[in-house]
Amino acid sequence: MSETSTKLIPHLVCRDALGALQFYKEALGAEVMMVMKGPDEKLMHGCMSVDGATVFLCEESDFCNAKSPLALGASPVTLHLQVADCDALFQQAVAAGCTAVMPPQEMFWGDRYGVFSDPYGHQWSVATTVRQLSPEEVQAAAANAFCGAPEA
Repeated sequence: MSETSTKLIPHLVCRDALGALQFYKEALGAEVMMVMKGPDEKLMHGCMSVDGATVFLCEESDFCNAKSPLALGASPVTLHLQVADCDALFQQAVAAGCTAVMPPQEMFWGDRYGVFSDPYGHQWSVATTVRQLSPEEVQAAAANAFCGAPEA
């Protein structure tokens, strides 16, 4: 019996998934690992690596009931990237065609954090840890940020 490990791999449904793979190369520095086209020459299954994290992609398809955020009008999911320099990646993504939702800024939990959406309807957050806080310090900072309570 072989030993396996559990992995959680996001699987993005995109309208023009082949274009999305190329876009993510430019916007996120993704490395395309695999492209499998279907009979219609659209992406049936693709795999990319974003800074070592695996992400699957496929084409939007009524046949498979695979709907992209563009078909749904939104996505309830945000993909998060913890990176060495969130400002640089944020600027790279926006320069490539992503829409800035929230430019990177210092957050109460100790990260510099920003959010952008890509042309395929997926939302991404990026962060860089700038200071380590204990759980108690994060809780106190959250209370102050949301309730205006004085910091302990």
